[in-house]
Amino acid sequence: MGIKETLQANLTEAIRSRDEIVSGTIRMVLTAITNEEVSGKEARVLTDAEIITVLSREAKKRREAAEAFADAGRADKAALEKAEGEVIAKYLPEQMSEDEIKKLIAAAIAQTGASGPGDMGKVMGVIKGQTAGKADGGTVSGLVKEALNK
Repeated sequence: MGIKETLQANLTEAIRSRDEIVSGTIRMVLTAITNEEVSGKEARVLTDAEIITVLSREAKKRREAAEAFADAGRADKAALEKAEGEVIAKYLPEQMSEDEIKKLIAAAIAQTGASGPGDMGKVMGVIKGQTAGKADGGTVSGLVKEALNK
């Protein structure tokens, strides 16, 4: 069973159990997936890897919105966004630890021969495929900058 089928089955379950946060979040995610499938010239079915990309994007939106609401003093809205982010996280692969990311960065720097901040694109190009869906891009980018500025 693919991720999309799992989402649809879990949506039915959430509706039956009257869990509004889970059902609403899954509906939002399924809508984002459908929008991605029909965007462009031809409609297509997304692979699980592409669905993970959509889920990662939606999770990032929730994190950013939760931070914005918290900064604005809207704790109720921030809590809702965090809850939605937690629902989405259940469908994402396990996130990499900072140490795991740093090991990948060190290997990528050695592989590319990167020596300074100007080589960030080379390092990110190598790491991007290895961390897709498993680590936040902003975190990876910050760690690469830190490693190249040493």
